[in-house]
Amino acid sequence: MTANNSTINRLTIETATKKAQDYLFSLQQNDGHWCAYLESNVTITAEAVLLYKIWGIDNQKPLHKIEHYLRSKQCSHGGWELYYGDGGDLSTSVEAYMALRLLGVSIDDGALERAKKFILSKGGISKSRIFTKFHLALIGCYDWKGVPSIPPWIMLLPNNPLFTIYEMSSWARSSTVPLLIVFDRKPVFAIEPRIKLDELYSEGIENATYEMPRNGDWTDIFGQLDNLFKLAEEWNLVPFKDESIRAAEKWIIEREEVTGDWAGIIPAMLNSLLAFKALKYHVNDPIVARGLQAVENFAIETHNDYLVQACVSPVWDTTWSLRALVESGVAPNHPQLVKGGEWLLDKQILDYGDWVVKNPHGKPGGWAFEYENRFYPDMDDSAVVIMTLHQLELPDENLKREAIFRCLRWIESMQCRNYGWAAFDINNDANWLNYLPYADLKAMIDPATADITARVLEMVGSCDLSMSASKIQNALGYLIRQQEEDGSWFGRWGVNYIYGTSGVLSALAVIAPKVEKNVIEKGINWLVSCQNVDGGWGESCESYKNSYFKGKGNSTASQTAWALIGLLDGGSSIQSLPEDNIKKGIEYLLTKQTNEGTWEEKEFTGTGFPAHFYLNYHLYRHYFPLIALGKYQKFIINN
Repeated sequence: MTANNSTINRLTIETATKKAQDYLFSLQQNDGHWCAYLESNVTITAEAVLLYKIWGIDNQKPLHKIEHYLRSKQCSHGGWELYYGDGGDLSTSVEAYMALRLLGVSIDDGALERAKKFILSKGGISKSRIFTKFHLALIGCYDWKGVPSIPPWIMLLPNNPLFTIYEMSSWARSSTVPLLIVFDRKPVFAIEPRIKLDELYSEGIENATYEMPRNGDWTDIFGQLDNLFKLAEEWNLVPFKDESIRAAEKWIIEREEVTGDWAGIIPAMLNSLLAFKALKYHVNDPIVARGLQAVENFAIETHNDYLVQACVSPVWDTTWSLRALVESGVAPNHPQLVKGGEWLLDKQILDYGDWVVKNPHGKPGGWAFEYENRFYPDMDDSAVVIMTLHQLELPDENLKREAIFRCLRWIESMQCRNYGWAAFDINNDANWLNYLPYADLKAMIDPATADITARVLEMVGSCDLSMSASKIQNALGYLIRQQEEDGSWFGRWGVNYIYGTSGVLSALAVIAPKVEKNVIEKGINWLVSCQNVDGGWGESCESYKNSYFKGKGNSTASQTAWALIGLLDGGSSIQSLPEDNIKKGIEYLLTKQTNEGTWEEKEFTGTGFPAHFYLNYHLYRHYFPLIALGKYQKFIINN
């Protein structure tokens, strides 16, 4: 669909909105929920191939489709990308190369020749990330000496102010506890085909040193500690070793969902299954069988391809889809919306999870991201679900109201000591953990962030909920302190400053528009300043590494929508809308809408770990633009 640049009228908006609504309705599942493809990089599928080989179940998988998928993702320069358009990533490329070799592709294959050249140009295996080296060590393609030690006795540490496993973020914890077992056993599995990757060592395999990296500062003390841990392993002096391994094994078993998932994320699932293999569990043991099926449940198979997702996003996709439909004018008691709302109600988590360790007085009531993840509900999903349920009219309004109230009390209890909210935990801010040799992804903790805090405040303000006045004021102060000099806010869970700024503006608009008018104006001015010539907004994932890219990048549907939502919410709240900029943004969305009623977007605008892992949510390009169109339509009607 195209829009005349000089005419955006109510009919154009209504037509585009109706097409987008129809498209979104067409994707709804029979039970009322939505769940779209959650795209990441090829390492997830490569590591799944390794797991299938190690467990001897690779003959049950469509290996030719995996090969086709991996080949299709190789770039012209020979490498594989961490995110779309990044120029290629070393570790991602090493793991893709490994997987193709495990699938029987010859070292002389043209694709591998190009990959080898790219990998060597980036420094080879020795320069790759720790988790890549760990996976290679499992099949004898890297020496365990170059993998950091993790002493298993950390499982037995009593509650103390320095460290327990609960000082790690939920994702790091659920992935690391299984590795206590694997790193202790240091297995080298005999698989077919047996491969070597000597050709990927830039310095030559005979010159590889397998040492922990040194930074020339205080963090080198962790390398010295690692040497001590390795010495203790070599001399068999690891204290409480057997007891620690049993504790880790018990912890993993207790956290397996009935569906076989661990924490709802593939790293925790793959690592747990590797731990059971290291403990010599049988492939048909129910715990293993469920776990392997859970991995399969994350797989997508098409006519040509087979791949594994890092996670699945049904609660997140469902709540935003419902919210987009209501915001764009669908009746809140529409039968399909009611079905979706009742599906969400059934997903409320009433079990105590890991969060209770640091928040013993809180009571459960949140929502998670995935189908099943009772140990790890999160603030972001929970806050958006509350806002969505608040907008819907359900048959049992009393049940809905009490579900909202229970979740509200849980969220309130999870406020951190710096007055912000984090994603999964409370006071999970021991930043020194990110300097461990094991932690080269810099994602060991889950501190409070502006985007999550903003979501909570938006929930309270937009739903007219009651929360302690001091908590609200303190959280507001936290957000103000987080604003950068140029007026923007950092986005931890979406790329990046456009995402963070939009979220905070929506929160301030409903929680303190008069008091924080100047703060809102500053945020609006920043968003206006980074609008692209084509009317859209875009920001590269590079902004997490280089501030030059703040607010800069090719325009995308999702990021344009975020900017528009922030401008419409923030500007309306202070009666100072940048109407020309908003109109140009709407024109961009109208121009880019496809005949099917959706938008195309290859760019990755979701963030897993800043600078290290990104996501392309395949519905971000749809429900956020629909929300923006809905808000603009209301603006037209009211003016």
